[in-house]
Amino acid sequence: MKTINRLLIAGLALFSTGLASASLVIPIFLTTPNGDGQEIGEVIADDTIYGLILTPKLHGLPPGIHGFHVHAMASCEHDGMMAGGHLDPDKFGKHVGPYDGNGHLGDLPVLIVDAKGNATIPVLAPRLKLYYIKNHALMIHAGSDNYSDVPRKLGGGGERIACGKIPYYS
Repeated sequence: MKTINRLLIAGLALFSTGLASASLVIPIFLTTPNGDGQEIGEVIADDTIYGLILTPKLHGLPPGIHGFHVHAMASCEHDGMMAGGHLDPDKFGKHVGPYDGNGHLGDLPVLIVDAKGNATIPVLAPRLKLYYIKNHALMIHAGSDNYSDVPRKLGGGGERIACGKIPYYS
């Protein structure tokens, strides 16, 4: 009987470990005034011991470096504006990038898009885990991000060009 109980406990432990490490797939769409536009791929989010790794599999974006953020609301309506501001549960009110613990939690490393419009280079958000981003939005901006509010607010990323609603349950 002890052997059966041990096997049962071991099996449950393995099963629950597998659930905890499941990937979250976030479909990404171009923004439009009326909500989702054309789908341009997905971003896969995975927890690691170093933080949240976001692996883009995107196409059809303007080449270059783009601001990349988790926004507060799970909406992409009205050209992404219904997503609200950057995720900031501690109300720091500052855009200081993904590596400073005194700013928006939703600040991510920049997204790099190659000359063909593809983004495939993973980014690591050391302050995030999957449970922080669920029921929010993942946003790609037209411009880059200098991880500062100077000289322009929110890193100077500008227009919201692509967005994905992050589901609460996956």
